[in-house]
Amino acid sequence: MRLLWPAVLMLATSCGSLSEDGTQPVVTGAFGSKPVVAIPEGKPGRVPRITVLSVGSGRRTVPGDVVLADVDIRRWSGNQPYMSTYDGNQPTTVVFDGRKVSETWRQSLIGRPAGSRVMLVSPAAEALGPNVPLSGVSPADTLVLVFDILGGYPPDARLVGRTLPVVPADLTPASPPRTLIDGSGREIVAGSKVVVQYVAAAWPSRTVVDSSYRRGGPSAFTLKQGSMPPAWLEALAGRRVGSRVAVPAPGDEPRLYVIDVLDTITQA
Repeated sequence: MRLLWPAVLMLATSCGSLSEDGTQPVVTGAFGSKPVVAIPEGKPGRVPRITVLSVGSGRRTVPGDVVLADVDIRRWSGNQPYMSTYDGNQPTTVVFDGRKVSETWRQSLIGRPAGSRVMLVSPAAEALGPNVPLSGVSPADTLVLVFDILGGYPPDARLVGRTLPVVPADLTPASPPRTLIDGSGREIVAGSKVVVQYVAAAWPSRTVVDSSYRRGGPSAFTLKQGSMPPAWLEALAGRRVGSRVAVPAPGDEPRLYVIDVLDTITQA
């Protein structure tokens, strides 16, 4: 997908992002919950503006990180929803490794502590990030984006002191889930988000068909039906951060997964 944005942007960062008549969207709701956004009647400004709504206490994201964040996007006009990762229960993954990412997203997400909520108000051409299509709006339409920054992770993040995961030679689709490494971190509970690296092999060829390491880094999933492969739900519930779990997934296209649990974020 080709994204549209100019090479140079003039961004305004503030604690109160104002539109042309001095008003701004009002965002309510706790970090981790889908934000409620009230958009004023005035016209939006023409310059992208970033407002830090709340500051988290986690590690600051840095250039080169894979940033995991929930994002709610809506049109200024009519306060119409455009897209929201809260609805699909899977945060967006933004890889800052030199690939094309809008400057507005870079300034919204990089240098922020995990746990922060940030609002971006911008014309659509400058506002959309990777994997967000410019459809149904014109480049000049104003969008309001609210980010909940879950965290930044190195692209090659892995369990400390451990080698890359390998699918066990005796794992088959009929095998039960198996703990390969016991973690000692926080427990993964239902409804929480889990940050993982993983590999997936096809059966019976055992050929690796998917790998988060190959695709750029960690991903986040919500431990909830429909937001991750069904076999992961039972296998990950109750595990702890730092665990490595082998998870067979029988079905029409059987898969063999090895999942490294890097982090977990409890929902609000």
